[in-house]
Amino acid sequence: MVKSKNMLKTNTNKAKIDEILTRGVEEIINKKNLESKLLSGKQLRIKLGNDPTSPNIHIGRAILLWKLRSFQELGHKVIFIIGDFTGIIGDTSDKDSERPMLSKAQIKKNVKTYFSQVFKILDKKNTDIYYNSKWLKKINLQELGEMADLFSLHEFEARENIARRMKAGKRVSLREVLYPLMQGYDSVVIKADVEIGGTDQKFNLLSGRTIQKAYKQKPQDILTMTLIEGLDGRKMSSSWDNTINLLDSPGEMFGKIMSLQDKLIKKYFTLCTRLSQDKIKTIVKKEPRDAKIKLAKEIISLYYGKEKAKNAKQEFIKIFSRKKPPTKIKTVKLKTKSLRLIDLLVKVKLASSNGDARRLIRQGGVKINNKKKTDPQETINLSKQILIQVGPRRFVKVSKF
Repeated sequence: MVKSKNMLKTNTNKAKIDEILTRGVEEIINKKNLESKLLSGKQLRIKLGNDPTSPNIHIGRAILLWKLRSFQELGHKVIFIIGDFTGIIGDTSDKDSERPMLSKAQIKKNVKTYFSQVFKILDKKNTDIYYNSKWLKKINLQELGEMADLFSLHEFEARENIARRMKAGKRVSLREVLYPLMQGYDSVVIKADVEIGGTDQKFNLLSGRTIQKAYKQKPQDILTMTLIEGLDGRKMSSSWDNTINLLDSPGEMFGKIMSLQDKLIKKYFTLCTRLSQDKIKTIVKKEPRDAKIKLAKEIISLYYGKEKAKNAKQEFIKIFSRKKPPTKIKTVKLKTKSLRLIDLLVKVKLASSNGDARRLIRQGGVKINNKKKTDPQETINLSKQILIQVGPRRFVKVSKF
């Protein structure tokens, strides 16, 4: 547990409270109650749990973190829970199949970079960090049974994705049934006043209210946020590799944002930037390419600053408009005179596997010294330095030791 020591006086500015309660928000339970508490000046405990099922936090997850930051700016206390226990169990709220259980080693590895990512957004001085294994691993069967008795199986199976899986004859494990109890119990332990989450988390958030009542606590208000689509138009998810990650370089971020579907521009401005709605209305009237350049600069500025955002724009124009390689290119030295193209791409980490390399080559996305390569089995001479390009954005120089 990491507890902050900072106590701030709360800001009750109604315009700012209205912005928090509307921008990107799908539903609030109980809105009247929450608005009243925010206007009263009482410091609230705002909860968000995050299971480290991937080492990356993407900008879809960051939407929730920016909402927490807005609460912090009004002087409220943020409670950020690392789900090192719930991450092992696995939440399938947003999945169409059973999420596999993760090992403790995987969770520990994934969580290593979490704080550096989270504190790109949250105010560290006003954030309490907890690991939920501290209390969840101590729950006995009697207490678990008492919480389970608060819910019916029908309530669980009525959830859209669970109902769809059951109708299709897919397996739903008893482990999945237990997950909402654990997330709800987190709220009891940290005495949450408010919990936020995506729309796919509604059942889990409501579970917190029910379990808090059973423990004689006032039920938390809940705030659900709009989910955002990824680069392929499906919901942004690490499982689908359609994400823009906080650890992506400025250049990677810029290129990914420029590949975004035009219809998503306004939604990304609203959910992923902090620009005012008036400014957003003006920008989205521009040509899509110009609007996306502005969007990319705004998002990169949030995580890397305006100077790096400006440099990323210049690099993008250089690569895509002028068809030139980027200024800085990674160099890899290999202890071999030659390699098959398919093996070379994997060796320099431009492909994750031979199958991935073969797919990239067949799609016409691989060039060496600006010449397209179509034969995965071609032997590439490494006696002189070569420039490999995969797709429009990835470049590596390769030379022999």
